Amino acid sequence: MRCDVLAVGTELLLGQIIDSNSAWMGSELALHGIDSLVQVKVGDNVGRIEVQLRRMLADADAVIVCGGLGPTHDDLTRRAIAAVMGVELIEDPALVEVIRAMFESRGRVMAESNRQQAEVPVGASIIPQTRGTAPGLICPITIDGVVKVVYAVPGVPHEMNDMVHRAIIPDLLERSGERAVIASRVLRTWGESESGLNERLDAIIDQLETLDTPTLAFLASGWNGLKVRLTAKGKTADDCVAQLDHWEAVVREEIDEFVFGTNEDTMESVVLDLCRQRGLTLAVAESVTGGLVGGRLTDIPGASDVFVGGIVCYATSVKQQLLGVSDGPVVSELAAREMAAGVRERLGADVGLALTGVAGPDEQDGQPAGTLFVGMVGPGFEEVRLVRLPGIREQMRQFSVITALGFLRHHLDA
Repeated sequence: MRCDVLAVGTELLLGQIIDSNSAWMGSELALHGIDSLVQVKVGDNVGRIEVQLRRMLADADAVIVCGGLGPTHDDLTRRAIAAVMGVELIEDPALVEVIRAMFESRGRVMAESNRQQAEVPVGASIIPQTRGTAPGLICPITIDGVVKVVYAVPGVPHEMNDMVHRAIIPDLLERSGERAVIASRVLRTWGESESGLNERLDAIIDQLETLDTPTLAFLASGWNGLKVRLTAKGKTADDCVAQLDHWEAVVREEIDEFVFGTNEDTMESVVLDLCRQRGLTLAVAESVTGGLVGGRLTDIPGASDVFVGGIVCYATSVKQQLLGVSDGPVVSELAAREMAAGVRERLGADVGLALTGVAGPDEQDGQPAGTLFVGMVGPGFEEVRLVRLPGIREQMRQFSVITALGFLRHHLDA
C-alpha cells in the first residue's frame, strides 16, 4: 500500500509556514508499514490542486491532502477533490448543525461562510471533527478500473494528527489487507565527518545493499550531530527490533567511539544524565557562544538538578574580574583553563566547563576564525582542548556547543 501526501497552502510555498505536517504523516505511515514515496506542496488554486492530485493518483494507491478545508474563499480542497471524482459538492444539513453546535458550545455564532465546511463530494464519507470545525473526508475514486482513495484533513496539526490516528491509518490498513511494521533507530554521532563515517561503514553498507531490510542512511543535523539511521521493515514490531538490535551492534563495532546516544538523545541530555549518574553538578563559562550552551542545557526538563548556572563572560574585563583570568590573550589555553576553574569555584559546582574562541569574521589574539578552546575542570580531571571549526560565525558558535559538551562527555564517561 502506497499513500503519498499533498500539502495545500500558498503560505507553504512562500515559506511563511514550514510544512511539518507532511514530515509527521510520513513517519506515521512508515510506522504502520505504509509506503509514502512522494510529498508535494501546492498553492491555493483549484486547478493546480486538481492537477497534482491526478498526477499523484496515477502512481499511488491513496493520497492524503492536508489543508484547504477552512471556511474562507481560499479553502479549495473540497472543490478540487470533487473535480477529480467527477461529482458535485452537496451540503450536508446534519453537518451544518454539528458545526453550528460547536460554535454555540463556545458561546459564539457560526458565520455563514462556515457552511462550506459541510459540503461533501457525492460518494465521499466524512471524518467527524472532534477538535475544530472542519470535518475530514474519505473519498473513493476509481481510476482505470482501480479503486483508490483521497483523504482530506485540516492543516491545523492537532486536528490533523487526531484524524490520521483515528480514521486514516485504520482505513489504509483495512484497504491494504496486509500488515507490516517499519521502524527506525538513530545513532547520534559527533567527531567524525559524514564522508568519514561512510568510509568506516563501507563494508557494512555493501552487506545491507544485498538485503531487503534494513537500510542505512546518514542525516547531517548541524549542532544536533550527524545521525546514522537504520530502518527495518517486518511483519511485527519484534521482527524490526531484532533486525535493528543486530545491525546496531554491527555498526557500533566500527564507529562506537563517535556514538553519543540514540534516537531522541542530544549531547546535552547525555551530559546531564552522566552528571546525574555520578552525582555531579555543572557550571558553564561562555565567551564565544554567548550563552548558547546554557540555553541548550536548560531546554532539557529537569536540568536544574545538575546545571547550577552559567556566566556569559564576553568582555575581557568580566573574565578577569569574575573568573580570575590572568592578563594576556583571552583566546588561549590558559584563559580556558582559568575560566573553567573560576566558574566552578564561583558557582560552587563540581564541574566547570569553559568556552573561549573566535567566531569571526576577524581573527583575535592571533587566532583565526573558527578557533575554539574548551576548558574542563572536575573531580580527577583538568584539561583544555583546542579545535578548529568552520569559520562561518553562526555555524562555528553552534558547533562549539556540541563540541565542548562532547569533550566533557568523554571525561564523564571514562
